[in-house]
Amino acid sequence: MAISFGGLATGLDTSALIGALMGAERAPLNRMETDKIWLNNRLSAFTEFDGKLNGFLEKIKNLGDRDQYFKRQVSSDSSEFLTPTASNEALDNTSYQIEVESLAQVQKNFSNSVDGLGNDIGFSSKTDQILGTGTFVITIDGTDHTIDITDENNTLEGLMAAINEADIGVSAAIINDGTDSPYRLTLTGQNVGNAFSMDSSGLIGGTESFATFEESQPATQAHIIVDGLDIYSESNTISEAIPGVTLDLLKAEIGTSTTISISQDDSAVATNIKAFVEGYNEVISFITGQSTMGETEGGILAGDSGLNAIKRHLQDTLTTLTKNNGTFKALSELGLETQKDGTISLNSETLNKAIETDLDSIVSLLAGEEDGDGGLSSVFDNYLESLTNSTDGMLAGRKTSITSNISRIDDRITMAEIRLEKREKTLKAQFTAMEQMVSLMNAQSSFLTQQMSAISNMGNDRR
Repeated sequence: MAISFGGLATGLDTSALIGALMGAERAPLNRMETDKIWLNNRLSAFTEFDGKLNGFLEKIKNLGDRDQYFKRQVSSDSSEFLTPTASNEALDNTSYQIEVESLAQVQKNFSNSVDGLGNDIGFSSKTDQILGTGTFVITIDGTDHTIDITDENNTLEGLMAAINEADIGVSAAIINDGTDSPYRLTLTGQNVGNAFSMDSSGLIGGTESFATFEESQPATQAHIIVDGLDIYSESNTISEAIPGVTLDLLKAEIGTSTTISISQDDSAVATNIKAFVEGYNEVISFITGQSTMGETEGGILAGDSGLNAIKRHLQDTLTTLTKNNGTFKALSELGLETQKDGTISLNSETLNKAIETDLDSIVSLLAGEEDGDGGLSSVFDNYLESLTNSTDGMLAGRKTSITSNISRIDDRITMAEIRLEKREKTLKAQFTAMEQMVSLMNAQSSFLTQQMSAISNMGNDRR
């Protein structure tokens, strides 16, 4: 980068002069950058508003889902033996006694070899060719599956791999029990209740052989007794023993029963209505905060008629009376009250009493009739969808318009910066030329002064 020293000839601070001139010429650019900041702030505000509306819309959809109003809750007098969960299909106000007789489990076996004294031990190596060759047979529910062992895989690892590659419903692994001959082959059934056996007599030769396969866990089905009825399952998760109830079995103990009770989950209804109130209030509070005009300045979206229109529409919908045949026809009857700031409050006592009085009417008011028109939720839903639709929604249009304006300003800023850069170069060149001219004139003046002084001195000498 070149270093320049301005004003050496003229005594003027040319750098300051150029800076002042450029500062004046940058004024339009500064205004564009200020406009861009303002537009970006508006874009951020609309994006935030879009998020709040979508959050509210999600709560509205829950409010319009009839299944949300008929959730069941299930209680149990013990958590030791099973964990119950209930769907909407579970029968209200029912109870069941359940005994867990056995858990579903697969069969597991491990191998034994023998030492010279006849003691059960493991194998000395898992990679050495210590096994005989021939056939190893696994019988599953009466069906024989033959595993061929040759001098290429007559190791414990080779037998394990051959069993697993056969994919017959039994998995093989090798464990190390920490003894002098630590390696044992373990076999695990893949299907609950499928019993299997092993026959290693077809392996001929080898330095070590299988003596026995000890069963560490038998194959059993899950067995429960529900109100005296025996029920069996291949899984410890049983979903068809009780209508609408899933039982996750944890522990078996013959003769010990667990009582479960099913009832209407009124808290789910209240939770969804409270969520609606929170979502509504977030939207209204945002609009109020963004559009309010203060003494010195307002919110970034102040004066936006669209926001105020949204607020009015939501408030009008909130007070809509429905034509359902139930007890409740307005949200105010459920304990929702409008506050001075436009938000709403919820009287939980009034809501709980309404739920106890006529839940079906609440469902009709909010979610609509089962085979008829939707309730208030559908009115909110349709309106919010028109605002938040990412393709042709109102907010998408606003954000697209702002983004286009920002893009145009960026183009203008780029052009202005190019023009200002050229202008600054021109000014520097002009001031440099002026300095050079003044420097030349100063040199000529100095020369003439010297010449005049010399002539004057010559005249004095002649005298």
